[in-house]
Amino acid sequence: MDFEKIITAARGETPVDLLLTNARIVNVFSGRVANGSIAVKDGYIVGFGDYEAAEKLDVKGRCVAPGFIDSHVHIESSMTCVSEFARTVAPCGTTTVVADPHEIANVLGAAGIDYMLRSAENQPMDCLFALPSCVPATDMETAGARLNAADLAPFMDHPRIVALAEMMNYPGVIFTDAEVMAKLALARGHRRTMDGHAPGLSGRRLFAYTAAGIASDHECTRADEALEKLELGMHIMVREGTCARNLDALFPIISEDTWQRMMWCTDDRHPHDLLAEGHVDAVIRKAVAKGLNPLTAIRMGTINPADYFGIKDAGAIAPGRRANLVIFSDPGDIRAEMVFYMGKPVAENGRLLPGVQRPAPVAVPPSMRLDPHSLDFSIPVKGRRIRVIRAIADQVITRCEIMDVTEKDGMAVADVAKDVIKMCVVDRYTGRAHTGMGFVTGLGLKRGAIASSVAHDSHNIIAAGVSDAGLQAAVAAVVEMGGGLAAVDDGTVLASLPLPVAGLMSDQPVETVRQQMDGVIAAAKALGAVLSDPFMTLGFLALPVIPDLKLTDKGLVDVTRFEIVSLFV
Repeated sequence: MDFEKIITAARGETPVDLLLTNARIVNVFSGRVANGSIAVKDGYIVGFGDYEAAEKLDVKGRCVAPGFIDSHVHIESSMTCVSEFARTVAPCGTTTVVADPHEIANVLGAAGIDYMLRSAENQPMDCLFALPSCVPATDMETAGARLNAADLAPFMDHPRIVALAEMMNYPGVIFTDAEVMAKLALARGHRRTMDGHAPGLSGRRLFAYTAAGIASDHECTRADEALEKLELGMHIMVREGTCARNLDALFPIISEDTWQRMMWCTDDRHPHDLLAEGHVDAVIRKAVAKGLNPLTAIRMGTINPADYFGIKDAGAIAPGRRANLVIFSDPGDIRAEMVFYMGKPVAENGRLLPGVQRPAPVAVPPSMRLDPHSLDFSIPVKGRRIRVIRAIADQVITRCEIMDVTEKDGMAVADVAKDVIKMCVVDRYTGRAHTGMGFVTGLGLKRGAIASSVAHDSHNIIAAGVSDAGLQAAVAAVVEMGGGLAAVDDGTVLASLPLPVAGLMSDQPVETVRQQMDGVIAAAKALGAVLSDPFMTLGFLALPVIPDLKLTDKGLVDVTRFEIVSLFV
């Protein structure tokens, strides 16, 4: 930013590049909408009113708001690379995301963070990042890397790094684990915001967590939980993703007294939701439809996250801020009709403009190190009752149910009649193929198996099926693709979605990924799956930092107790 040029243009002494006229300007500072013109020079807003301009654009009385900001997102969950993600969400009016590259960091370590930072260059939006704080999330799973404070330190001063990402290891904070304390001290020393992740945490444990300086949470699923955290000074990120949608539950606490400390995030959104519903714009529309003032909804998606992360040059329409703008007609049904990034039009009526170039791809190393044909999925019976994971529709949390074991020839097996399906998580990094075994209910599979290399947070291979042969075929299909999703039946791959970028992302356009995703979901439903997106739910059954019961390559994890427990009770 050339401040002298910007200041001179603001004084009106040199022509501006662009003047948007006849606009209804959304002021997120005052909450007012004013008629006027917006002057832009070198990608930055310089002033309002009549300026001499190289180009004038009459917006014909439409509203102009700041570009939307997603306060917490895992780009990897879109299953597209950074370029394709940006080309998908920019037409929705998103001009800034704060992404946590936690997923790829668990696979590739520092090289994964570097890949994301380099991929963020020359995109039609600002891709900012929060440094992953928990790689691995716990010691109860095998990850592809381990990042300590010293590993994160070289990234802290990067201009795209604005925070330390969600501190999932809340026991480590509460009980002052040395490495966790070192990461928090690193963030404080660099004056970086520290994001939280504390599902269900309350009382003195929450006091200890917030006392460490952790400033936000996006895991609230109940209004009383969010209010308790707000009253302790935390900011609440209201999540509307694919698997976890919390706006309905948290909407009652959005008020004149609280909205200033609340913001929107998508966390994890699959391609079909991005294309069918949108991005931050979809969250804003839903909130407005529920009765929230449109200006408040916009402010929660612009200035609130900008202020929270200390982003001084975005989030508002004001001199010195980036000319990241969304033009729309109806405040009651906000849909981006034009999107500007750095003063240049990048999208119109939901489509990226043809002149927006796609940056060259960044190389990424392979990440599959196992022989799927050497795996043994048998479970010898060691008791009459077992712990079973209860999958819950549209949630990342699970429940633990105690059920009678179904036995055949001394082995614990799936019981389709009871909707008890065998599942496994296989280490894909060390070459030793450690395998955790368990059972899940709530998926609904009647035959075959499904598998995925997207298994939060370490992204080992997770599979669920009615037989050991089905599990092996599904795991083998994922390995042979170099990562991805697969549905199999009788040893035949019914449908697949290749994810060659770290086993997490495709390099194909998001429309292609959606078609492939539709194919594997349809195949899973043909096998009996009852969830709207069984693969998203499957991917979170391995996440050992969100209650209650999860499965990793090291075994069943009781998240409440934060320890590995036996399958047999």
